[in-house]
Amino acid sequence: QVQLVESGGGLVQAGGSLRLSCAASGRTFSAMGWFRQAPGKEREFVATIRWNGVSIAYADSVKGRFTISRDNAKNTVYLQMNSLKPEDTAIYYCAAGAISGPSEFQYNYWGQGTQVTVSS
Repeated sequence: QVQLVESGGGLVQAGGSLRLSCAASGRTFSAMGWFRQAPGKEREFVATIRWNGVSIAYADSVKGRFTISRDNAKNTVYLQMNSLKPEDTAIYYCAAGAISGPSEFQYNYWGQGTQVTVSS
């Protein structure tokens, strides 16, 4: 059974940092990514990474502040979030699939989400 389990969310002040983790079990994936959904908004793309760790993409809103990485030996993907802003407040979801990209429809499996709250 495939499972994606996120961890690392929490409450942080603006300018602070958090590191999210997503541990996958049941199989390995060519592509893994992070999406987020703020209250009253649609889920949006944050970052994606392919298995080789070379092909990486970010949403413009997080470029230069967030870093996605993966540890294939642990079947885990990370999202290092620095210089956090109140507008980064959202539920962050881990996603996995065969094709990386910014569309949620490119991912077949999703985690349950972890809350990130950035106070001003």
